Amino acid sequence: MAQVKLAYIGGGSTRAPGTVASFIRQAANFAGSEIVLQDIDSEKLDVVCRLARKMAEAQGADLRITATTDRRAALDGCDGVLSSYRPGGFEARVQDERIPLSHGAIGQETQGAGGFFMALRAIHVARGLVEDMEAVCPDAILFNYTNPVNIVAQAVADHSAVRVVSLCEGPLVFPGELAELVGLDPGKVRAVMLGLNHACWSAEAEYDGQPMVPLLAQKLEEGIADDWTRRWAELAVTMNSLPASYMRYYSFEQEMLAELTAKPTTRAQDILTDVPRYWRHYREQLDAPNPTLVPELSRGGIFELEVAVDVMDAMFNDKNEIWPTNVVNAGAIADFPDSRVVEVPCLVGRQGVRPIAGYRVPKPVRGLLSALGEYQQLAADAAWDGSRQQAIQALTANPLVRTLPLAQTLYGELAQAHRDHLPERLW
Repeated sequence: MAQVKLAYIGGGSTRAPGTVASFIRQAANFAGSEIVLQDIDSEKLDVVCRLARKMAEAQGADLRITATTDRRAALDGCDGVLSSYRPGGFEARVQDERIPLSHGAIGQETQGAGGFFMALRAIHVARGLVEDMEAVCPDAILFNYTNPVNIVAQAVADHSAVRVVSLCEGPLVFPGELAELVGLDPGKVRAVMLGLNHACWSAEAEYDGQPMVPLLAQKLEEGIADDWTRRWAELAVTMNSLPASYMRYYSFEQEMLAELTAKPTTRAQDILTDVPRYWRHYREQLDAPNPTLVPELSRGGIFELEVAVDVMDAMFNDKNEIWPTNVVNAGAIADFPDSRVVEVPCLVGRQGVRPIAGYRVPKPVRGLLSALGEYQQLAADAAWDGSRQQAIQALTANPLVRTLPLAQTLYGELAQAHRDHLPERLW
């Protein structure tokens, strides 16, 4: 099995313990490897490192786990770099959600104006990260988990020689989640999702060997009580394709805006309420003889499905497995330019992550995805080295913003709120 050095940028985050637990579960595939945790928060980084070492020891994992606040030192000699960071923390995400809502627009971590400003902050950090990689580990691959993963990957792919692949569990999760919500067995679902990250649609979708959409139509006829489940199923049946759950913000924009506005707290505020509980759980496990992370008490909770670890395993161990990833299109999907970063099934092995060609985005949603793809490119360019004017152009192109007065207002307030995490050219 592959013996590699991996750096985890953002290794002191609330999600980090779960990700490291996934590495430990697959330790046999990385025997003798070193994982370097890096973060700017030394206190939380120390907690994660000590917990990771204890979990590895308890499970007999042949992994060396170290930690440092020095990013370049962490990257030195690495074969792979996993990036999962959040500039400004969840407090910044609260602003991404609250400020757009105050102006009658959807604010969300990866969608709308909120997603745009997450991209600006994330790419500001990514630019420094890839510069460090070019200096000390130019042959390493960047496995990006930082949202919005498609825009971050677009910026790096366009402006750096560093090889990048962005990752998200969504294409693996969305079809089964919808099936479970309507009362079907998610284990019987097989679907191929593609398009853009958080905007993927099924090119194929079967349930127990039969087309899945007619089953959803039947469930709609029988009646679905939950509004969100009904909308998701209705969208799938109408478009004859399973959509990512995030497509609700576009197909049911006014309904979602009303629900988000009526809710007393945003998603980020809800997470912030839980953060002390996460860290209490992690510290408690430091004293346990066999530390075990409880999903309900840990950020993420996707311990049985950590696609970054699976993709690293497939690549470094040359398994030639198929995984959904976000990579440069290179002609794989005819509906997007060759240079666009798309979410598509890929063959993953020692030769890299190669998109599988021949799929098409469903016709009824090609227009929307084309617009999202153009916005993605504008956002990536503005974030990397653009001006404030270019950033406002990109924000205006976002399908959840659309009008110039709204874009100007949102940009002014969000840029001021995030001033400390943006380059001066974007103020």
